[in-house]
Amino acid sequence: MSENVKKVVLAYSGGLDTSIILKWLRNEYNCEIVTFTADLGQGEELEPARKKAEMLGIKEIYIEDLREEFVRDFVFPMFRANALYEGVYLLGTSIARPLISKRLVEIAAETGADAIAHGATGKGNDQIRFELAAYALNPDIKIIAPWRIWNLQSRTKLIEYAEKNQIPVPKDKRGEAPFSIDANLLHTSSEGKVLEDPAKRAPSYVYQRTIDPLNAPNEPEIIKIGFAKGDAISINGERMSPANLLSKLNEYGRKHAIGRLDLVENRFVGMKSRGIYETPGGTILLVAHRGIESITLDSGAAHLKDEIMPRYAKLIYNGFWFSPEREMLQALIDESQKFVSGEVEIELYKGSASIIGRTSPFSLYSEDLVTFEEGSGLYNHQDAEGFIKLNALRLRSLASRNRKLNN
Repeated sequence: MSENVKKVVLAYSGGLDTSIILKWLRNEYNCEIVTFTADLGQGEELEPARKKAEMLGIKEIYIEDLREEFVRDFVFPMFRANALYEGVYLLGTSIARPLISKRLVEIAAETGADAIAHGATGKGNDQIRFELAAYALNPDIKIIAPWRIWNLQSRTKLIEYAEKNQIPVPKDKRGEAPFSIDANLLHTSSEGKVLEDPAKRAPSYVYQRTIDPLNAPNEPEIIKIGFAKGDAISINGERMSPANLLSKLNEYGRKHAIGRLDLVENRFVGMKSRGIYETPGGTILLVAHRGIESITLDSGAAHLKDEIMPRYAKLIYNGFWFSPEREMLQALIDESQKFVSGEVEIELYKGSASIIGRTSPFSLYSEDLVTFEEGSGLYNHQDAEGFIKLNALRLRSLASRNRKLNN
């Protein structure tokens, strides 16, 4: 390789692909390698990644539990915005990438590395997310993306390279993988192979975080989620840390088959892709957050948030978490959350999460104003006539002009 690299920090899962990348980096660049494995709540035992890295001769190994930071500093700010990409996707993969990149860049500084490397493919969005975040944090960092460089473009070639370099190949990796999986505390995503035809129903074995709605309990379950300044802080009155709270909501969502999504989305690189997403706890959280906002946000603030939400969600999806425009939008969103506190009661039943009650010490809802009975006199019905006529003025002017033209 022409690029002069002395030390690389590799985002390392311990799986076959990143183990091959580790060996490839050493062979091609003759450089030192540091591995970084992040625990974002993917539900896997991470010590095997350490043992695999040690077996491959790595001396500097970072394995870090980032679950609390992930939910507190990335997931919760995103949920304050009610962010949905293309109206439905809760951005579970997208929101994890900037945190991984942040630590890659930090570890590179700590260890004196001059480059970072990742295992994202050349067709996906993740390569963009990793690299935009890294460059935003260190404009001089070198980035190695093996999938855009090497000629190991098939499963057969990967297996051959692994065997040639004494990298253990599990039996389940020797054939074509039925689909690929990304997982963290917020969601799981599955795509590829058996899911590539959008006309065909996804096999039941693809779903990992939720049970089939047909097998969910026949009785609904009611829970209360407490909020403070836009962030969830408790379930049924019990205060929890961000990661523990999301984990508990995941349990409720799994039990009641909540949070499944079959989506054909538009990737930033220009192609469409089909994915199966499961976001059980996040789906419940989104419903609850919108519920508490419904009584605590002024209509102007609520509608402005809904208008900017697609832009905010697209920035995250496309990898611009560390961009100034995302940070500006975040400041606006966070300002709106000052009084978004209280409790929301939600009924969980066979794939749905439905609000059945909401309370807040800062509620803007007034029974006195909306009642069909006599109120306190704050609202005068006769005032509505002038209000309507003022708003109708331009419409009446247009109608008068059009009538003259038609005559």
